[in-house]
Amino acid sequence: MKGLVVFDSVHGNTKQVAEAIAEQIRADGHGAEVRNLRAKQAVPSEGDFLFVGSPTRMSKMTGKAKKFVKKLDVEVWRGKPIVAFDTILPMPTEGASDKEKRDAEKYIVYGAAPRMRDLMKARGLSPREEVLRLTVTGMKGPLASGALELAKKYTHDFVLSLKK
Repeated sequence: MKGLVVFDSVHGNTKQVAEAIAEQIRADGHGAEVRNLRAKQAVPSEGDFLFVGSPTRMSKMTGKAKKFVKKLDVEVWRGKPIVAFDTILPMPTEGASDKEKRDAEKYIVYGAAPRMRDLMKARGLSPREEVLRLTVTGMKGPLASGALELAKKYTHDFVLSLKK
């Protein structure tokens, strides 16, 4: 099988996740191509499964990720497994105001990955319901401890599920 990992990254955190996903796909014995939406390179239109990633910015995916999902060839990807993933700030903890907690809950629910998944569904694709979300420790990162391991475990479990 061949997996395609397409991502946008602003500060490099989502890129690290995309590379970890591809590394795990290869470790599981499959081919993987990684494409950065900011690079001037063609994105392959074929593969057996697809991961699409974006940082969460203002509760949304980036414009480049949205454009990619909107232009994704439905005829090619219909019925194929697709996973949306994002990087996101953590929920506020103790000391946060009620408004901060409400805003954060909205941010978590409506971040990049859920919005990409929902946009794919609206276009007639069948993305995996469970999205992959990795926490960053600050606005520019770095990724939270264990985030790359979590991405690899999710990817391994996902690839195993395709063999059933």
